[in-house]
Amino acid sequence: MLGWVVTFLIIALIAGILGFGGIAGASIEIAKIIFFIAVVLFLVSAVIGLSRGRTRI
Repeated sequence: MLGWVVTFLIIALIAGILGFGGIAGASIEIAKIIFFIAVVLFLVSAVIGLSRGRTRI
Protein backbone atom coordinates (compact mmCIF):
# COMPACT_ATOMS: atom_id res chain seq x y z
CA MET A 1 0.00 0.00 0.00
CA LEU A 2 2.80 2.39 0.78
CA GLY A 3 4.19 1.73 -2.69
CA TRP A 4 0.93 3.06 -4.10
CA VAL A 5 1.26 6.16 -1.93
CA VAL A 6 4.71 6.85 -3.32
CA THR A 7 3.45 6.28 -6.86
CA PHE A 8 0.60 8.77 -6.45
CA LEU A 9 2.94 11.31 -4.86
CA ILE A 10 5.32 11.04 -7.80
CA ILE A 11 2.40 11.45 -10.22
CA ALA A 12 1.28 14.52 -8.27
CA LEU A 13 4.75 16.06 -8.34
CA ILE A 14 5.16 15.51 -12.08
CA ALA A 15 1.65 16.82 -12.79
CA GLY A 16 2.27 19.85 -10.59
CA ILE A 17 5.53 20.66 -12.35
CA LEU A 18 3.85 20.36 -15.76
CA GLY A 19 0.94 22.58 -14.67
CA PHE A 20 -1.84 20.04 -14.38
CA GLY A 21 -3.30 21.26 -11.09
CA GLY A 22 -6.42 19.11 -11.12
CA ILE A 23 -4.55 15.87 -11.63
CA ALA A 24 -1.98 16.86 -9.00
CA GLY A 25 -4.69 17.64 -6.45
CA ALA A 26 -6.54 14.41 -7.12
CA SER A 27 -3.33 12.37 -6.83
CA ILE A 28 -2.47 13.99 -3.51
CA GLU A 29 -5.93 13.22 -2.14
CA ILE A 30 -5.72 9.59 -3.26
CA ALA A 31 -2.26 9.29 -1.71
CA LYS A 32 -3.55 10.71 1.59
CA ILE A 33 -6.48 8.29 1.70
CA ILE A 34 -4.31 5.25 0.95
CA PHE A 35 -1.72 6.39 3.52
CA PHE A 36 -4.31 6.72 6.30
CA ILE A 37 -5.82 3.34 5.42
CA ALA A 38 -2.33 1.81 5.66
CA VAL A 39 -1.75 3.46 9.05
CA VAL A 40 -5.10 2.21 10.38
CA LEU A 41 -4.41 -1.33 9.16
CA PHE A 42 -0.97 -1.23 10.78
CA LEU A 43 -2.42 -0.10 14.11
CA VAL A 44 -5.12 -2.76 14.02
CA SER A 45 -2.59 -5.49 13.28
CA ALA A 46 -0.28 -4.18 16.04
CA VAL A 47 -3.09 -4.22 18.60
CA ILE A 48 -4.15 -7.73 17.57
CA GLY A 49 -0.54 -8.91 17.74
CA LEU A 50 -0.11 -7.47 21.22
CA SER A 51 -3.39 -8.90 22.47
CA ARG A 52 -2.51 -12.41 21.31
CA GLY A 53 0.76 -12.34 23.20
CA ARG A 54 3.74 -14.58 22.63
CA THR A 55 3.38 -18.27 22.12
CA ARG A 56 5.67 -20.69 23.93
CA ILE A 57 7.57 -23.15 21.84
